[in-house]
Amino acid sequence: MAGDFPGAGTDNIILVTDSYKVTHHKQYPPNTTVVYSYFESRGGKFRETVFFGLQYIIKRWLLGPVVTKEKIAEAKEVYLAHFGKDYFYEEGWNHILEKHNGHLPLRIRAVPEGTSVPYKNVLVTVENTDPKCFWLTNYFETLLVQVWYPMTVATNSREQKKIIAKYLHETADSLDGLPFKLHDFGFRGSTSVESAGIGGCSHLVNFMGTDTIASVMTARKYYGCKMAGNSIPAAEHSTITSWLKEGEANAFLNMLQQFPDGLVACVSDSYDIFNACGKLWGEELKDMVVKRGTKGTLVVRPDSGDPPEIVVKVLNILGEKFGTSKNSKGYKMLPPYLRVIQGDGISYETLSTILDNMKKHGWSADNLAFGSGGALLQRLDRDTQKCAFKCSYAVTGGKQVNVFKDPITDSGKKSKKGKLSLERTNGCYVTVEEGKGDPKKDLLVTVFENGKLLRDYSFDEVRANAEIELVKESKKNDKK
Repeated sequence: MAGDFPGAGTDNIILVTDSYKVTHHKQYPPNTTVVYSYFESRGGKFRETVFFGLQYIIKRWLLGPVVTKEKIAEAKEVYLAHFGKDYFYEEGWNHILEKHNGHLPLRIRAVPEGTSVPYKNVLVTVENTDPKCFWLTNYFETLLVQVWYPMTVATNSREQKKIIAKYLHETADSLDGLPFKLHDFGFRGSTSVESAGIGGCSHLVNFMGTDTIASVMTARKYYGCKMAGNSIPAAEHSTITSWLKEGEANAFLNMLQQFPDGLVACVSDSYDIFNACGKLWGEELKDMVVKRGTKGTLVVRPDSGDPPEIVVKVLNILGEKFGTSKNSKGYKMLPPYLRVIQGDGISYETLSTILDNMKKHGWSADNLAFGSGGALLQRLDRDTQKCAFKCSYAVTGGKQVNVFKDPITDSGKKSKKGKLSLERTNGCYVTVEEGKGDPKKDLLVTVFENGKLLRDYSFDEVRANAEIELVKESKKNDKK
């Protein structure tokens, strides 16, 4: 049965690590009792990083008695076959089972989820709470560093939100439509259902439009959000081209009849996007589109060609056929029953070129929404924000030592020293090293300790933490 096959073949926490870490309990200095490590974005594409996704990892993998006799036995068998020798630290895992009832003796502290922090600052610290389990801290580096993915998706999405908000601020009457201006089309392009759920949920930190059902289920399960994202009825090419070329108008008509009110999106480039906009929507079906009035909106979707050029051409044709008005900032608006969505070729790099061309031709950004797939959820890696997990402090032989690396071949990989805290000084985030921080000012929160979740963030809290400044300012002005 399908349920008998867990993701990646295992739910055994002892097996969720890099092979070489299984041997690391033998490699630390004699009488080591504490290993303290931290996670950060060392640099990267964006100067700020939205911290998000640790709660998913904790709830998915770390809560409760995750070490059992059966899991230890399985890990022993797997690692013996894997290495050809018995390097597995059975004694250490049995200690966790017997003394801690299978709960992990770790303390994890982190910046509140949704917080946008400039790179090169500490985001997470991890340390063992049992001196016999010093080896456990970095055993979990492999799993914990996977927070790079939700963090980077949320960061990339937020940076795109800034771009769209900028053009709305310049060319639209309000920012009200912003939450639905970047729709997640990325499910099919993700590497797995789980990655689609994690990545899609990360996008929903900033927006509310998605076709990735896994994302709303992830937000529901791990962040307590009943419904984090919405969608609308929409056509794909198969539902249009199955009517054949000569039946394209009937396919469009069927969309209007099947979904007579509310929003409905229709892909219109199956054959000739310009004919579809000018002749089919703009003439043959014009009366039906207009009759939707305030009851609903047709969203025309071009899906090929050069986006900056195509979007403006489509807007011009629709504007000629249906008329336009000018908003308070002097930019053209289609009637409220008609909008456009561009879902092809959308990324952080292309948004500005499309919106800038619209602005040059007198069109408000409020006429257009975007859909993004691969560039939103997949065209990222751990080095996008240069994420790293390093040991910075240890206790060996009763002596406290500040630990760091500083390779002469790459100064960018120099790591931080000692126990760390994240503080705000003169409005700026600052990482204080070597245990010199003020505990009262430390922004890191203990979220996990000895198998228990100590801080459970709601999705509303995460969204509030991640909100961009332009939206915050707009809301303040609305209250005046």
